[in-house]
Formats: sequence, structure tokens, C-alpha cells
Amino acid sequence: MDLRKIKKLIDLLEESNLSEIEIKEGEESVRLARYPKGSQMMSPPMQHVAHEAPRAMTHVQQGMASPVEAATGGRAAPDLPDGHVVRSPMVGTFYASPNPESPPFVKVGQSIKAGDTIGIIEAMKMFNPIEADVSGTVTAILASPGSPVEFDEPLFVIS
Repeated sequence: MDLRKIKKLIDLLEESNLSEIEIKEGEESVRLARYPKGSQMMSPPMQHVAHEAPRAMTHVQQGMASPVEAATGGRAAPDLPDGHVVRSPMVGTFYASPNPESPPFVKVGQSIKAGDTIGIIEAMKMFNPIEADVSGTVTAILASPGSPVEFDEPLFVIS
């Protein structure tokens, strides 16, 4: 599919009340989804854990647990350093630099500002920048370059 067509689809999505567009042309398909800032995306529950889904959804709806805590039965992710945790907004492959020859976007101990690019997640052949949502100092980088990441998986800790 032509990049110009994809850009037009993005413009259409931004101008409309739609939250999602999926277009198929032959064997190619493009799916664009928009989620308002501050909202949490929930992946559909997997079939083999369907008996736990109603309890997990109840905790999330009541604001008692994050999706990760709900999926693990209320247990928080172990051994996270203190500070603001930047989580993966999608499933994909994490990259710490724009290409293999470049230095990483951030290093532990580096000061960053809100809006700075701190990593990239590749999903469906699209490279999505991950931006810091707070200013501070990077205290931990939890994902390895080239490793797969899940939705809501902790990637960075900023203090």
C-alpha cells in the first residue's frame, strides 16, 4: 500500500469521530486505531484464561489494578525501582536506538524532558516512537533492544 494512502487514512482518522479504520487491498491491509491520551487500551482476554476475565475486568473498572496486575491476579510486576514507570502502549519489538549503528536514545542516569523520544516499538512494520510522559532522570531501562514486548509491559523507570 502506498505511503500517501496511509497518510490520507491517518488524516481521515484525525478529522473524524472514528477510533479505528481498517482497509484491505488484495493481500495488503492497514489498521489504524486512535486512543485518547490517558485512556487505557485493553487487549481481548485469551480463551484459555476466560474464566478469570470477569474478575480481572472488575478490578480494572474499579481502578484497583492495572491491566498487568489484573492479568496476574492482582500481583504487581516484581522488583521495579521507585519512580514513574513508562509502559509499552502496544505489542511489538522494542528498539533502544533509531538504527543499529546509532547510540541509544537514553542511558541510565540521563536527564530527560517530557516528550523526549526514549525508545521505539516496531509493530506491523511501523516504527512507533515511545516518548517520556514526565521529566526526570532515567533510573532503569527494563527492555532489551530487539526483544518482544507486551502491552503495558514496563519499559523504563524515570525518577
